[in-house]
Amino acid sequence: MPTPRWTQLRVHAEQSRLRRSGARFKVIAAGRRSGKTEHAKRDGIQKALVSTQADGWTVFAAPTRDQAHRIFWEDLKAMVPRRFMRKTPNETSLTIKLLTGYELQVLGMDRPERIEGRPVDSGYFDEVDNMKVDALERNILPALATPGRPGSAWFFGVPEGRGLLWKLAKRGQDPSKSDWDYFHWISDTVLSAEELRPFRETMDPRAYEREFGATFHNFEDRAYYPFDWNVHAIERLEYDPALPLVFCFDFNVSPGIAVICQEQAYRGARRDVAPTFTAVLAEVWIEQDSNTEKVCERLIADWKNHAGPIFLYGDATGGAKGSSRVQGSDWDLIAGRDGALRRYFGDRVRSRVQSSNPRQKVRINAMNRRLLTADGLAHMLIDATRAPHVCDDLDGVTILAGSDGEIDKASCERAMLTHVSDALGYYMHSAFPVTGRASIYRI
Repeated sequence: MPTPRWTQLRVHAEQSRLRRSGARFKVIAAGRRSGKTEHAKRDGIQKALVSTQADGWTVFAAPTRDQAHRIFWEDLKAMVPRRFMRKTPNETSLTIKLLTGYELQVLGMDRPERIEGRPVDSGYFDEVDNMKVDALERNILPALATPGRPGSAWFFGVPEGRGLLWKLAKRGQDPSKSDWDYFHWISDTVLSAEELRPFRETMDPRAYEREFGATFHNFEDRAYYPFDWNVHAIERLEYDPALPLVFCFDFNVSPGIAVICQEQAYRGARRDVAPTFTAVLAEVWIEQDSNTEKVCERLIADWKNHAGPIFLYGDATGGAKGSSRVQGSDWDLIAGRDGALRRYFGDRVRSRVQSSNPRQKVRINAMNRRLLTADGLAHMLIDATRAPHVCDDLDGVTILAGSDGEIDKASCERAMLTHVSDALGYYMHSAFPVTGRASIYRI
């Protein structure tokens, strides 16, 4: 018999589909107080109680240990029947050990290494958008990938912009990723109008829609609002070896990035593309422990046969955040006398780096005008297969609420956004400024 804590739930069709789904990884964007965490607790406990894995381990996690304790611990103790516990729950390690040897543990992901060291059979990760974004690939997924013993996980929360939950939601909706599934419901499907009335009366419409409608940021929040997947990212783009290449840089260690472009004449049948356009052909994205030389090595490996000029654009500060602290400016490492690209491509490397960086708003305006002009023509297309992070940035970078067009750096940095769009933006401002003469070659 379950404990008294197992109260009756109001379950709707989407929640039933969640519990029935055989997907290994489940992503849930759901409104506040709508049952997503409660279903996670019940699912985790039920799986543990029927498991025959003597050293099994289920983790219930949140961004910090205090959050995880508050969200999960008291409920887990109240929901697991005492007769199935081997000993009293450990208040120090936040662990419940079952008679079978199976363990349930509450963890804070402020120290992601807590999840390492043993196979995770099931994981339930709440408030995903506030977790360290690199914990997913570096800590969580490896812990769920023990050979011969694959673990499963739920990733859930209320969306906070185009963050990690949004990225995972895209995986869950990708039909090619059969291990993943996506679920969404709003608070209205569980809570009554009377229960929601106080929130409707005290929250602005956008905040209410985000918190109780579980919506990701809307059109007005986006820095690069003209970007449309169905306009700018639906074609595979061809590299033209006869044309110059453009390498765009923003200096960072995690991730190390570059964007590769060409100015091309459009030869397709669409009427919504300008006669000449910026073709974003590819990107370099080295998620961890990168540096400028590693980015250059990747560029050389990918474009070693290019025989024409290569124009360089990017952050005029020369990498104050990156390799410059150790080996000189990043531009020296790229295009100086002994720079990596200069050594390989010789005098075909031509720097177009400005003496100082433009104001952020000016750079964003240049990008937006290149994406779409008032006559309805797109002047930029992106190969989404070879430059996926460029598309994610253009779709996901958001404006700080109440600012005069300032990027919400804190939110975007958590989602590893802005780096590739910053790199591309330096090029857009220099080559296609909103006012003044463009400095780019002509095709």
